[in-house]
Amino acid sequence: MKRYTKLAAALLAATGVGAGATAIAAEQMGVTKNEIVIGTIQDLSGPLAGFGKALRNGMQMRVDEINDAGGIHGRKVKFVAEDSGYDPKKGMLAAQKMVQRDKLFAMVGTIGTAVNLATFPTLFGKGVMNLFPLTAARQMYEPLEKLKFSFAAPYYTQMRIGMKWMVNEKGAKKFCAIYQDDDFGTEVLKGAEDGLKDIKMDFTEVTSFKRGATDFSAQVSKMKSSGCDTVVLGTIIRETIGTIGTARKLGWNPNFIGSSAAYTDLIHKLGGKAMDGLYAMHQVAVPYADDSSKNVRDWFASYKARFNEDPGLFSAYGYVAMDMFMQTAKKTGPKLNTENFIKVLESTTFSRDMFGSPEYKFTPTQHLGNEKSKVGQIQNGRWVAVTDYLGN
Repeated sequence: MKRYTKLAAALLAATGVGAGATAIAAEQMGVTKNEIVIGTIQDLSGPLAGFGKALRNGMQMRVDEINDAGGIHGRKVKFVAEDSGYDPKKGMLAAQKMVQRDKLFAMVGTIGTAVNLATFPTLFGKGVMNLFPLTAARQMYEPLEKLKFSFAAPYYTQMRIGMKWMVNEKGAKKFCAIYQDDDFGTEVLKGAEDGLKDIKMDFTEVTSFKRGATDFSAQVSKMKSSGCDTVVLGTIIRETIGTIGTARKLGWNPNFIGSSAAYTDLIHKLGGKAMDGLYAMHQVAVPYADDSSKNVRDWFASYKARFNEDPGLFSAYGYVAMDMFMQTAKKTGPKLNTENFIKVLESTTFSRDMFGSPEYKFTPTQHLGNEKSKVGQIQNGRWVAVTDYLGN
């Protein structure tokens, strides 16, 4: 991922796009008398296609609801979704197509750090906003840029909070870490390291793996030998399941805690009973058909009827991201343009919703809407929130 970060920085510099210096087009692209054009880039054919399709569906559901109710100040929303295959180069080409041909007003909810970074030069060079991407990387809101806003608590902050909670509430005394050897894994590791330093602790053992790895026996054996009672997971889905599954087979049962990248219903669906006990940081909650909230139960049934499949966590993420866009556009009023939209967004606080989202708040100097996270745990094959929102 680092090479994509450097590439994006070079392209931004070459196009003259920088923090606080973006020139917004005089003529408002993507808004006509009858229409607002919104886009998203998802992985619809690659390794995260399950997430990407759910995100697209969640967003489409909210768009359809708004359009069925008459649109936003008389304008219907045209929703354009393109496939990146989780490839930054394809993502960049998709952004170029959407800006040049579809005349995009805003990009919403694009998945993946590398894909988002690859699109920034194209979007910002044409004054197109990048809103609420599905990645918790700090580059989504740092450095401050007029056109980018993030709603996901960063991996770094999540893990810094999580370490203190594990010590204070679970009595953790010795920590190990296993992490993916890339920007994502390093961000998780750094947050955990700094969280432990805050309480004058350090890791007993740290080990890593390359993206695409499927065998974690050496790493798990190394951590087990160190005698740690808590394992920090800089892992996503397959690696989370592989690490925990390997530990269970070796008869080793420490506490495991991951970032929001490990908080998904696919963990317990694919990993089975062995995943019980896993802790992970999160914001939006996994929706279930028998959720305690009637609103969530009704939403779940409506989604299933519409798309002929159960919604997952990323369906809810997509719905929330698009709803935040819709709320801001409505509040902006009939004179919808980028300048007015940004002014409204920078002064808006979004209340907690039916999925248990935190309160999101943006300001002219802070384009990250939230830094707090909950701790969830898999109990009897489903995620249960074991805390409310925690801060540093």
